[in-house]
Amino acid sequence: MTSATDSAPARVASIDVFRGAVMFLMMAEVLRFSRVADALPDVRLWQWLSHHQSHVAWVGCTLHDLIQPAFTFLVGVALPFSIAARTARGQSRPGRTLHAAWRALALVLLGVFLRSTGAHQTNWTFEDTLSQIGLGYFVLYLLAQTPVRVQWLGLAVILVGYWTAFALYPLPPADFNYAGVNAQPEHLAAGFAAHWNKNSNLAWAFDTWFLNLFPRAQPFTHNGGGYATLSFIPTLGTMVLGLLAGHCLRRELPPQAKINWLLVAGALSLTIGWTLGQLGICPVVKRIWTPSWVLFSGGWCFLILAALYAVLDVAQGRTWAFPLTVIGINSIAAYCMAHLFEGFIARNLTTHLGHHAFEFLGKPYEPLLHGAAVLAVLWLLLFWMYRRRLFLRI
Repeated sequence: MTSATDSAPARVASIDVFRGAVMFLMMAEVLRFSRVADALPDVRLWQWLSHHQSHVAWVGCTLHDLIQPAFTFLVGVALPFSIAARTARGQSRPGRTLHAAWRALALVLLGVFLRSTGAHQTNWTFEDTLSQIGLGYFVLYLLAQTPVRVQWLGLAVILVGYWTAFALYPLPPADFNYAGVNAQPEHLAAGFAAHWNKNSNLAWAFDTWFLNLFPRAQPFTHNGGGYATLSFIPTLGTMVLGLLAGHCLRRELPPQAKINWLLVAGALSLTIGWTLGQLGICPVVKRIWTPSWVLFSGGWCFLILAALYAVLDVAQGRTWAFPLTVIGINSIAAYCMAHLFEGFIARNLTTHLGHHAFEFLGKPYEPLLHGAAVLAVLWLLLFWMYRRRLFLRI
């Protein structure tokens, strides 16, 4: 393999735009497609948009389900560039390691903070996207210092080991109270796949012990969505896939060779993940980040990155992507603003423009137009930061 140079890397436009698209999809939840679809049940377009702005009940995937794995994947993609940039600036290896440890801790705590907004006390849960990334980030950084073959081996150990742990964990007894842990028939499979059923699996059992070590108003019994702390382990697998993609982009190869590598990696990963789910070996479940989900969602990420790299970095077709670049280059700020400012902006738009300001296309479209105004304000705030070179970094 040809090693990358030690000079500061040029910025790869496709990474920023991909990240911006992911953050835009997350911020666009404010468009409330589901409310428009409820008001217009006979319009198939709104039903389709509502479906893809929602998570599946358990097994399967929508566009909305790909937001978190794509953001996580891009953490891995960016890491080789970040290490190269810090090295080029003269930062020592101990300094880089200390920064990686600090970043991991900051991401975990920022996720806890965002999950605690509006709560009466700190909500010590670790299923937030930032917390999940933070819990595995330092290990990712250590893996990034190793040869690529070791990173492939690390990915295999993560996926096979996590699958084995779930497969060996005993199934609940026949009289288990699934309703008591918010598990409905659509969350449950029969046979071997039952090892990955909602709130009756290894990760759920771990959280009923681990999360009760923290102060809480009520004992933790289950997560309503089935999300789990231990998902950070396969989430690390998603970041390793991104790390491998980042190494590919950093290598001194012809652009077409990089695109081909990403396309092949994406097709293989997507096919293997889908096949594992279809065979009942490991269901494709985003909420507990099954190993098959790592491969399935990672396959989509490889393919999307290949397409964006071809358009933006090879063909240099970038003008259309500027609005996404504004978001992607400040993704942590966008993430926090969407969680902290959305309600404030929405309330003030109503206060100052009136309750009927967004009904000019009819009552069914009011949530959409109101949300579009909120989204516009959020983007303008990010654009203001972009113009003044104000970027939130951890």
